Amino acid sequence: MEKTIYQNIIQTPGKKIAVLIDPDKTDGISLFTSISLAEKAKVDFFLVGGSLLAEKPDNFIEKLKQNSNIPVVLFPGSLLQYSSKADAILFLSLISGRNPELLIGNHVTVSPLLKKSNIEVLATGYMLVGTGKPTSVEYISNTQAIPDNKADIATATAIAGELLGLKLIYMDAGSGAERPIPTEMIRMVKANIDIPLIIGGGLKTGQDVENACKNGADIVVVGNALEKDADKILRMAEIVHSK
Repeated sequence: MEKTIYQNIIQTPGKKIAVLIDPDKTDGISLFTSISLAEKAKVDFFLVGGSLLAEKPDNFIEKLKQNSNIPVVLFPGSLLQYSSKADAILFLSLISGRNPELLIGNHVTVSPLLKKSNIEVLATGYMLVGTGKPTSVEYISNTQAIPDNKADIATATAIAGELLGLKLIYMDAGSGAERPIPTEMIRMVKANIDIPLIIGGGLKTGQDVENACKNGADIVVVGNALEKDADKILRMAEIVHSK
């Protein structure tokens, strides 16, 4: 029996790398460039999503799956961006904020669709971490990020997510973050939870990725802007897969 994506995450040894692709910011040429680089780097997952996402991502995901065997996981800016074409969906609960729509409201709306579909649902505690100027995610979600010098608050939030039964914790500095999440915060959170930890946002160099992995990230997420430097995704993937 084929393993689920979650089983692969928790049972397959080693760290993993995901490439985040925003359909609103990706044309046909850059999409195929991203696919080619991701295949060469042996990327573990594609994450598809964005803060706005003007249209349902069905056609975009179909193109991804037609041209790559890398699993496609929805990373929706809103759970209303659902698509049955993906292999899995991060069923995000924004536990760092206090917006009820993003804690449970959207989930109620989309849950009947998910229940009827064959898509794998990954219950994920999503935590925004402020590392500089406000990001698009903060504005769209109408929530305040956890300050990056408040590792104790981040840790307590992650613990609460695990105790609520969530399967993953995703700490995100947001698209366009000025700097990555501090290693001290990553290390403290990971030391206090027993579920996989995803780190994204602000990972611009191989050293950023290595620091995240060494301090507890099980999965790192990098953006599709990497196509501007074809060698960067190869270097990052090599670092992650060596851990």
